[in-house]
This record gives sequence, structure tokens and C-alpha cells, in this order.
Amino acid sequence: MLLQNELIVDASILFSFFKKDSIRRQLTKDLLNKNCKLISPYFILEELRSEKDKILKFSKVSIGEFEFTLSTLKDEIELILKEEYQEFLTEAKKLSPHDKDAPYFALSLSLNNCPIWSDEKAFKEQSKIKIFSTKELLEKV
Repeated sequence: MLLQNELIVDASILFSFFKKDSIRRQLTKDLLNKNCKLISPYFILEELRSEKDKILKFSKVSIGEFEFTLSTLKDEIELILKEEYQEFLTEAKKLSPHDKDAPYFALSLSLNNCPIWSDEKAFKEQSKIKIFSTKELLEKV
């Protein structure tokens, strides 16, 4: 199991949570069952909503199932407002491969370098924050 019981989750991981047979969805449930606190920036809700059509097509769920799953995610994942990590954004931009991903790194820095769950290979190009891929987490859980 993880050395810590907190993990920041990026959008691509949550994107695939909507697909019922997704390995990421099962891993999310396994982590929650092992009392791992999953954390994400609050804006993730808007990002998921804005990608609703793409998610519906990818996951093959109805609008009702989408809304139910989104509601479940809101209950299961601790969502952090930008104000909580904003002071770390400048440093985070130096670590993040893309500006759009800086909030994950800023959130991590604000939480004492909390690890990030992401399958974005470019996240591993820095060495300050531990990045776990889905494969690595599956081996640890």
C-alpha cells in the first residue's frame, strides 16, 4: 500500500471513472476502500461537466448515469478550492509539464508534496513530487 494515505487525482483518471469496466474506476474504489483519501482541485467538476459529451460517448453511459457518477465523485473525492493552493502556483509551473497541469502540482506542494496519480508520462520529468501511474498503483494496492 502507499506510504501515505492521500493521493491527488488528475482529470484523465477521473475521466475514465465514468466507464463502468475501467481499471481506473476499480482502482479508485479499491483505494477508497483502503481509506486512501483522494484529492483533486475543485475545478475538476467543471472540467468533467464541460467534457460531458465526450465522456458519454467514451463511457457509453446515459446522462442520468453521468450525473449520478459525477455526484458520487463529489462525495468520494475531496475537492480543494484554488485559494487553498494558489500561493504554490508559481513554483508548480516550474515543475508542471504544461500550465494547465500546474494546479495539481500546486495542490501537491500545498499538501507537503502529496503524491499525484496520473498516467501523463511528462509528470515524471520532475523529481520533487512522486507521481504514480495506474500500473504502479495496481502493483501497490
